[in-house]
Amino acid sequence: MRVGILFTSHPDPVTEPYPHQAIHARTTREIIEAEALGFDAVWIAEHHFSNRYGILPDPFSYLAYLAAKTTRIKLGAAVMVAPLHHPMRIVENAALIDILSEGRFQLGLGSGYRPYEFEGLGVSYEERREMQYEAIPLILDGFHKKQVHAAGKHYNFDVSGDYEVFPQPVQVPHPPFYMGAGTESSMRIAAENGFGLMQSSLPNLATIAEHVAFYKRHMASAPAPYNRNPAFGEVDVVRMVYVAPTDAAARAESEAGIVRHMKSFFSGGNTGGYLGDIAEKSDESQFAYDRLVDSTILHGAPDTVIRQINAFRDAGATSLMLHYPPYYGVEQTLKMLRLFAAEVLPHIQGPEPKAAAAE
Repeated sequence: MRVGILFTSHPDPVTEPYPHQAIHARTTREIIEAEALGFDAVWIAEHHFSNRYGILPDPFSYLAYLAAKTTRIKLGAAVMVAPLHHPMRIVENAALIDILSEGRFQLGLGSGYRPYEFEGLGVSYEERREMQYEAIPLILDGFHKKQVHAAGKHYNFDVSGDYEVFPQPVQVPHPPFYMGAGTESSMRIAAENGFGLMQSSLPNLATIAEHVAFYKRHMASAPAPYNRNPAFGEVDVVRMVYVAPTDAAARAESEAGIVRHMKSFFSGGNTGGYLGDIAEKSDESQFAYDRLVDSTILHGAPDTVIRQINAFRDAGATSLMLHYPPYYGVEQTLKMLRLFAAEVLPHIQGPEPKAAAAE
């Protein structure tokens, strides 16, 4: 498996007080450490207007900065909220980051799930999935055809004649593309358009297995050239992680922070559904630490976490995107990542996975 880390630039109000500017230097330090420790990828999330989860509005600009700060680690956007961007700007910027990073860029797309972000940018939240479905073929044409004409409900533009999309990426036919998807309609769209599948941190192991099976059943519908996406057939699963010398130490050091963080997904109705209707997390009792560690989070001693990761691998995950809240403090977080790199990574990390075959 490949192993990356998801960064949301989520502030710790104690150590990174309002207006939380210190978070960006801290996140950069963790990313540089992740490369030195041997992690395969870092992923940058897009969020707007709230300090309750993440405050990094433009992954592309930050990834351009990181391209100059790193040399080996893959740089991903997880996810660019497609309805909040012009499709051709996504194509142009993805290609530019791929050039600046010398072919290390990966793109995740999603429809978004926080209503206040759409309200703040004047975009219809109710029409977000419709907008994404209209944008996807335009984005793909931007890479495959280089000239694109749109005359739809949401997008009307023309790149033709003497003009074509520039710049063009290093990776051919384009960087690896993933789609964040948790509903049947969105997972079907991901498979039929040749995207890799990206799964969030909330669905439990059984739900992930069901999603992977559904996605694979629809892979055969992807036509050429969409099925030449380097990420087609890959399944990247986000998991909350904490590793300590023993299971008891992991619980003692992480329980308060992880329970607080997981509950925040549903606080105030601000998520609008998180990558699908997560039915098994419909009440707060499901966020008890014992229930989370049983099937959702990767917390414990190295052997425990390796066993948990292998269960997700057996369910169809080809790569993991590790995530954690900011409440542990910088030194404790770095200590945890170093232990993961030393005691877990060698047992699960492998070469670039082959795309999974359609069933």
